[in-house]
Amino acid sequence: MCIPFAWANPKVQSLQSMDVDWIGEVKSGEYWSYIDYGLLLIFGGIPWQVYFQRVLSSKTAGRAQVLSYVAAAGCILMAIPPVLIGAIAKATPWNETGYNGPYPFTEKETSMILPMVLQYLTPDFVSFFGLGAVSAAVMSSADSSILSASSMFARNVYKLIFRQRASEMEIIWVMRVGIGVVGILSTVMALTIPSIYGLWSMCSDLVYVILFPQLLMVVHFKEYCNTYGSLAAYIIAFVVRISGGEPLMGLPALIHYPGYDEETDTQAFPFRTMAMLISLVTLIGVSYGTQVAFLTGRLAPGYDVFRCVVNIPEDVERVGPDPAEGEQMAVLAAGIGRLYGSKDESNGRVNPALEPDYDMEPGCKITGEPDSVVGGGGGGGGGAHLVPHGPNVQRQPQSSTAF
Repeated sequence: MCIPFAWANPKVQSLQSMDVDWIGEVKSGEYWSYIDYGLLLIFGGIPWQVYFQRVLSSKTAGRAQVLSYVAAAGCILMAIPPVLIGAIAKATPWNETGYNGPYPFTEKETSMILPMVLQYLTPDFVSFFGLGAVSAAVMSSADSSILSASSMFARNVYKLIFRQRASEMEIIWVMRVGIGVVGILSTVMALTIPSIYGLWSMCSDLVYVILFPQLLMVVHFKEYCNTYGSLAAYIIAFVVRISGGEPLMGLPALIHYPGYDEETDTQAFPFRTMAMLISLVTLIGVSYGTQVAFLTGRLAPGYDVFRCVVNIPEDVERVGPDPAEGEQMAVLAAGIGRLYGSKDESNGRVNPALEPDYDMEPGCKITGEPDSVVGGGGGGGGGAHLVPHGPNVQRQPQSSTAF
């Protein structure tokens, strides 16, 4: 709606005019910086929570895949309007319009191109609807982010760490309180941080250097990582990225990488991709080192504070009914209750609150019960426990990994 009116403004020069430098110039020292940002856009856009929120809301995995492919084409199509608006602004002599600010533009004005085009190059009613649409989109993203942050805290932190048996109503109240707290913190950040765009840019960098390596390993190579490697990679990636500085937020560069420009306080070296690769190597290396140290006995099991290598819970953990949620455990015909967490994990323990397990090895039976009762989804009463069925059958150790 806004583009045709802005394009038809008499102040806007023809987009085919040779007087407008459309291409510009990329200096030889900026090539690595462009590559760095390109990789950030490609791989750093994957681990965003808003993407997985849409994926996990799909009914089937096939729909999630189709949604991802359609979104890829949609991103290309939706990039056309911003490009046209930028081209219109580039072809406009702003000193001949109602604009009274500095011209040529400084960095502050270039970040306000969209509202300036709407205000000075379109009629009032078009500007009204255009700015209203932008405001609605911003508010939609803001409330979605606040709701996502509070819901993730309520379910991934409060319920899984502090209150595994919290009722659904309790979780809802925690989410409500979280929405208020996150909203207050967001307001404080918006009023105190000098550049919201700089904050968004910093968040994008952190997603790329911290979350992408961990998502890659957990999804495709989960047997090669554990909690110790994940924590070490998180810290290392954060420190390396912060050391590069962020001029938009006023963060000074603690390390001057090759090609650092003192005047503009910018890094020409691709330190973001370097931080991502360091995080990936740290994740694999620390995971391997801790795995070897605990399994060979160089470190006592008591030092496995995260309980993901050797100091793990019992192979079979019996979980009772949850009175808070009114769940009742199903009782099998033989009087055997459910057993949780009997999977042979490669690098640690599945939280029994997350994933029930019904696929125990068929070679197990329960002592004190008839031989016909073999491994299934049950656990016995009266001190029954699992033993291998047969004299020569041994259970695989739970700490075995790909390392």
